[in-house]
Order: sequence, then structure tokens, then C-alpha cells
Amino acid sequence: MDNADHSSGTPGDSAPLPLTEPAEGTPDVIADPDTLRAACERLAEGSGALAVDTERASGYRYWPKAYLIQIRREGAGTFLIDPIPLRDHFTPLAEVMNQVEWVLHAASQDLPCLAELGLHPPSLFDTELAGRLAGYQRVALGTLVESLLGYQLEKGHSAADWSRRPLPLDWLNYAALDVELLLPLREKLEEELAASGKLEWARQEFEAVRTAKPPAPRAEPWRRTSGIHKVRTARGLAAVRALWEARDELARRRDRAPGRILPDSAIINAVLADARTSADLEKLPVFRGRVQRKQATHWLRQLQRARTLPESELPSTAVTYDGPPPPNRWAEKNPDAAARLAAAKAALADIAERNRLPVENLLLPELVRRLCWQPPEDTSRESVATALAEGGARPWQIELTAAELSKALRAQA
Repeated sequence: MDNADHSSGTPGDSAPLPLTEPAEGTPDVIADPDTLRAACERLAEGSGALAVDTERASGYRYWPKAYLIQIRREGAGTFLIDPIPLRDHFTPLAEVMNQVEWVLHAASQDLPCLAELGLHPPSLFDTELAGRLAGYQRVALGTLVESLLGYQLEKGHSAADWSRRPLPLDWLNYAALDVELLLPLREKLEEELAASGKLEWARQEFEAVRTAKPPAPRAEPWRRTSGIHKVRTARGLAAVRALWEARDELARRRDRAPGRILPDSAIINAVLADARTSADLEKLPVFRGRVQRKQATHWLRQLQRARTLPESELPSTAVTYDGPPPPNRWAEKNPDAAARLAAAKAALADIAERNRLPVENLLLPELVRRLCWQPPEDTSRESVATALAEGGARPWQIELTAAELSKALRAQA
């Protein structure tokens, strides 16, 4: 294909045009301060918003940092930046980026690793979230680009190990294409949102994403080990905790994804088998491998430590919830709450259908459950609106849902 302008394809019934490389070619990766400063000067001379994306290595590395940053601006072109050798040289980039609106796809995934580098958008447009609010059921970047712009993006490297160096050319093509069409995609989505009266809703959602605080650390993160429901005793849970914490410490030190140090399934298997010797471990999947045989003494030490813990230091076997219990237990524990939740779900589903919205974007399901489990004493519309606002709901969500939720919260079993 030629290097024509990619901003206007042929959306509709005609076949999408495949894109295999950026219109202006794949730029070299910027990895030194002087080249970065020159790129920042070009970005500053461009116009309009910045298309921004990052690539991480979450399946390979412990820390969720960016290993590549992609930026595109009208009049400036596309830039691929390697942040690893430049971590102390981002001031010129921040001076440009922190003054201009960003356009991202699934912004909540990229903002934390960019914030670590001192990069913060003054405002943003999230094309994934915009697609949801516009009523699209499938909102992957490639799907929206195909539907709205008539181009087919090659995908396939999103789960790659982006900490690898040097990065292969086909990976760099993929990365550059991820920002190639974000700006024209934003224009199309903004037009649709404005035409349907949803643009202000979207702006409120974008601001909520931009200003969201990092989630609080979990009190007992080891309890999220996959398969832990198979472990029924306090002593067994102590063993899971010991292995999980030892694995996490190794993963931090080596900057490797915990699952690559030891899979969750191996932790559960070792606990259920009550492994006491290297021979016991080597009978189990994963532990038969050469790498794990070298670590056998380390894992056995953790299991032995759990066996000798005093009773007072064992974890509880009681299931605790940060909030309401799972809804499938409500009918037994609190029939009226179950009735409220059923009424609320029906009302929200109707509102979402009328407004062509995913119901989970109309209101966070967790907020709805909390409200139905423990509603305010006063279930008037005004009181419900206040409770929704305190739970983080945006004004547009409150306006659409408060009255109907007020009725739903009066339901009884």
C-alpha cells in the first residue's frame, strides 16, 4: 500500500483497508536526551491534542511501568520513546504534554505508568469509553477504527514482552499504528456523542478517569490466589500465604511477573499435597522443572514455617467481604436486600436500553450493590442522589437513575 493519509478510510459495507505500517513510515525509537529534546520541540510546534499510548510488560515484569511511549500530534508526526534510559530526562516532554489534551484508548491502563514519569494530562478523551457511551457493543481499538474509519489494524503484540531490547520492527509498526488513527477516531466519536446528547456525559466520565486515585492496597492480597477455595484449613491458608509472600518478594527483587516465578496452581498443589521433601514437590506439576528444583529448598522452608506457626498467628478461615456478600447469598441472608437489588437491576437495565448504554457504565455495579444492601433511611430521590454522589457517581448518572433507584429501594421480599 502507499503512504497516503490514513485519516479517512471507507467505513460502511465496503471491505476495510488493511494497515500494516504507518503512513509516514515507522519512526526510530528515541532513547537519548538530545533526540528527546528535539522531538519535544517538534511536538510543541504541532497543533491540537496528543494521541498517546504505552506498551508495558505486565505478563513478564513485576512493575507495571512503561517500556515504550507512543505520541502523535497533527503537524508533528509520530514519536516512539524508550522511557527506560530516559527516566531522568522527561522534563522537556512534561512541559509539552502536561499542557495539552491527550487522546487515549482505555486511558486508565496508561495513566499510572505515565504519571510515574511526571506526565499528567490537563484533560483527556478516552476513545474506548466514548465508544461505550456512544452505544457500541465492541469497543476494542481495532473494531472502532474498522467501524468508523474503514481501516483494519494489525493486532497481535499487545501481550508481548515489551521490556525486550531491541524491539523488533513489526512490534514498532504495531505500536506506531496504535496512535496513527486515534485523532480522527476521536473526531468521529465526538460527533456521534454530540449528536446523541451524550458529549457532556462523556466529558464527566473522562474527568473521573483523569482524576481517579490509585486503588488502596488490599489488606490480604494473597487471598486472591487462584484456586484458594480448595484450601479449607487455617494451617493450609497459612501455607498459601507463606508461599505467596515468598514468591512476591522474589518477583519484586527480580522484577519478574509473580506467575513466572511460581504459578498460583503450583502454590495450591504444594499446599494440598502437604509436601515435606524435595521428592514430594518433584511429584507435582511445575516443580519437576529444572528451575523449580533449584528453588525447592526455598519453597519447602516456607511450608515448614507455616506448619510451625502458633495458632494465634493463623489466618481466619471465615470468608470476609469488603462490602456486601456475593448477590447469590442475599436471598438467604437478607431477602429484602435481594428484592431491592432485583428491582434496581431491572430499572437500570431499562434506563440503559433506552439510552443505548452498557448498564455497567450507567452506574458501577459495586455502587448499586452497596446501596441496595444498606440503603439510606430516607429513600427519597434527593437522599438517593446524595448517596450516589458520595459513592462517586457523576451528575449525569445521578440525573438518569436517582428517581428510579428511589422506587427500587422501597421493594420488599
